[in-house]
Parts: sequence; structure tokens; C-alpha cells
Amino acid sequence: MSDEAKLRDDWTQPDLRRLASVHAQYDVIVKRHAEALREGLPNYTDPLSGLRVFTAGFLARRGYCCESGCRHCPFDSRT
Repeated sequence: MSDEAKLRDDWTQPDLRRLASVHAQYDVIVKRHAEALREGLPNYTDPLSGLRVFTAGFLARRGYCCESGCRHCPFDSRT
């Protein structure tokens, strides 16, 4: 992890290395994420697990990649 985190060009979209477009709930996830971003919420509920998932907006404001494989990681990383 570098000291200077760089946002991906498409940082508001799910990282396709972490959420494949063929995922059974991809469209629902993308919609919930977009709604949460629009409303300025830090997270939304995953439709399958019921767990809370951080938005790219929240993670970008945090300012660094934690290298945990977050679904919506906005940072340009190699993981």
C-alpha cells in the first residue's frame, strides 16, 4: 500500500475484480450502491447476506486502501 492513494477512474462503480458482472445480484447491488452514494450514506445492505457493505464514497473519504478486498474499493490497487 502506498502513502498516496489514487482513485480509480471509475471509482464510483464496483471493482469488477471483486464483484463480477455475472453475479446473481449484480444489478441489485449496483442499484443499492448508487442509491447509497446519491444519499451520502456510508453503506448499504447486501441483498444476499444481509451484511452492510461500505460504499466507494465512504472508502474514498477515508483516504486509503485497507487491502481487505472491499467490493467497492475506489483505489487503484493491484489486489
